[in-house]
Amino acid sequence: MPLDMPESVLVRFKGEMQPGVTLRDLVNAIPYYAIKQGLLTVAKQGKKNVFSGRILEIEGLPDLKVEQAFELSDASAERSAAGCTVRLNQAPIIEYLHSNITLLKYMIAQGYQDPRSLARRVEKMEAWLAQPELLEPDADAEYAAVIEIDLKDVHEPIVACPNDPDDVKTLSEVAGAKIDEVFIGSCMTNIGHFRAASKLLEGQRDIPTKLWVAPPTKMDAAELSKEGHYGTFGSAGARMEMPGCSLCMGNQAQVKEGATVFSTSTRNFPNRLGRNSNVYLGSAELAAICSRLGRIPTKEEYLADIGILKAKDKEIYRYMNFDQIADYQPAAADVAA
Repeated sequence: MPLDMPESVLVRFKGEMQPGVTLRDLVNAIPYYAIKQGLLTVAKQGKKNVFSGRILEIEGLPDLKVEQAFELSDASAERSAAGCTVRLNQAPIIEYLHSNITLLKYMIAQGYQDPRSLARRVEKMEAWLAQPELLEPDADAEYAAVIEIDLKDVHEPIVACPNDPDDVKTLSEVAGAKIDEVFIGSCMTNIGHFRAASKLLEGQRDIPTKLWVAPPTKMDAAELSKEGHYGTFGSAGARMEMPGCSLCMGNQAQVKEGATVFSTSTRNFPNRLGRNSNVYLGSAELAAICSRLGRIPTKEEYLADIGILKAKDKEIYRYMNFDQIADYQPAAADVAA
């Protein structure tokens, strides 16, 4: 990159998210709109990528939970960005740090190493909470590019097609594609995604796909099991994987050779999930519907199905706030004392 070129790309979201649209769709909206502006190409020969080596700055979604913001920043690696920032209000950050302090104190009480390092982290977080202050971009900041995304124009899922995370298309463009296997997991998922998938699979038996489910952490797995979601997945015929990367890295398990897969994982490069596999990337909600149908649904089918989540939206997308979970509070209190 020339030395006189700005080192950041700004993505600015405007307006309100439309019904049925998830954060994973906004992840894929970033390359979708970059392609529209001529800032990104899919073809490898002479490839253009405005994000490569630059910082991806995202704003316009200030009230996201930190876990949600991570979903956006995590995918910056697929853009070949050097890093990513998401501009949030103080409230979700304060909420997250209170939760994280409780978790770290619990870890100290349980004998995790190194307790001194964990205690220093707690001290720094508590110091920031006592006087919270956030960095802000300069009013006259210059960017290599500015990509504005009006959320009223994003009214259906956007998925990455086989086998390139930059090759993004709307649901309407890929509807009907046959799906052999589905993977719900990876660091792009959080506990809310698994609750949503469970709700969409309630009452299902003998689904036509091989469904792999792998919560990212043991804590997620324990909570999901306690809430009964493992039972729902098991009844549907899902294969419950050990918490962790699973199919995402292709080093714990792999899909059948030549399978067409719908996955929530981070990337879909050739052979990553299995030999000669063809992998679509999208939301856990869309993945669950694909697993039930054995194909990618139409926009109308998708919106009709995902509508059942709306009534329990706050319960489904509830995150692991450790300061509000009884199992973690006594140990943390002992450390504080």
